[in-house]
Amino acid sequence: MNYNNPQQKTAAPAIIIVCAVVFLLFSFCWLYRFQADVLAVAQHVLSDGQTSYNPFVGAVLITVILFIVQQGVYAVLRLNSCNHALTYFPSFLLLAMVSGLAADNSGHISMGKWLWLFPLLMVLWGGFVWFSKQVVQAECDTSRSGPFSRHTWRSTLLMCGMMLMVALFGSTNAVYHYRVHAEMALNNGNPDEALRAGARSAETDESLTMLRLYALSQKGLIGDSLFSYPVCGTSNDMLPLKDSRSRLLLYPVDSLWSYFGSVRPSEDMTVHEYLDALSVDSLSTSALRDYRLSAMLIDRQLDSFVVALPSYYPVVPDSLPRHYREALVLYYYNNVSDSTLRASCSDSLMIQRWLDFSDLRDQYSRNSEQQLRILEHFGRSYWTYYLFK
Repeated sequence: MNYNNPQQKTAAPAIIIVCAVVFLLFSFCWLYRFQADVLAVAQHVLSDGQTSYNPFVGAVLITVILFIVQQGVYAVLRLNSCNHALTYFPSFLLLAMVSGLAADNSGHISMGKWLWLFPLLMVLWGGFVWFSKQVVQAECDTSRSGPFSRHTWRSTLLMCGMMLMVALFGSTNAVYHYRVHAEMALNNGNPDEALRAGARSAETDESLTMLRLYALSQKGLIGDSLFSYPVCGTSNDMLPLKDSRSRLLLYPVDSLWSYFGSVRPSEDMTVHEYLDALSVDSLSTSALRDYRLSAMLIDRQLDSFVVALPSYYPVVPDSLPRHYREALVLYYYNNVSDSTLRASCSDSLMIQRWLDFSDLRDQYSRNSEQQLRILEHFGRSYWTYYLFK
């Protein structure tokens, strides 16, 4: 091999620079734009709430550390030709592991699959590196390794494959991302941003529903907008009680109890028992009324809702929140004949919408077809939730 070939001296740096730029850009953007909330929750959990995470500083610091790891691997392996991208595998694997630190509902972070996956992938990578040094690199023509050469594009493609690995093994659960982003927004006093988290997605879970309910309550919009979002779980998941499936990971639970009047629930309370106890407490806040009414609607307890509604709102159709009007019309439909429906409820506009809803539903015999058409035209109504949850 001729070490004085000027083309060879400039060939390896072209690949090295391309790979470095690709890695640095991807790592920073991945950490700063997509994993910031996940890492904030992970740091909060691992430090027991003693430290906080800065997205920009964290993204820069982790990227620099991973790049130093790559430089160490490169110093040992000296893969400076068309297989130079392989020196980034350990850094990409560490990036996937760091971005996969998601907390479970009990508030713990476990290494889980990484206890066996990390060493397995490293062993496989080691075997591939050995094969590359023995076969592929020996046949690599470094005189054709400029910035737009086939070798450079092959290295870039290999980098893209490792980026895909990060996306596959990192924390990419959409609902978890919505959930931690909503908690971060609430922690920063921004319920609007909390409501934007996953607003266009049909995916949700009990914890995300609880967070949206809390954000809507802060804005006074539970009665108008709760069923504009997918609702998961029962009323018992509206608050993070012992038997609930909803949990808070970052937002302080004491702030939630103080929102209702600083009365903490006992361990064995259900949500209904807690809200009932608050209703007779002089320290309870105005948020209680919509939580009690929405709990009945989530559980489809229309009889209880109709009895309780006058205690909190004057039953004047035009002044009631939208979902409460929908629930009243649905109650009258279930309890009186069609011929007396208009006479029993003065909300003529909502009755007409209900009749349109019923007509559309009657046009299709199969339940799946009904759901599809109803979701298309009435997807943001309590009727859709009540009939097709």
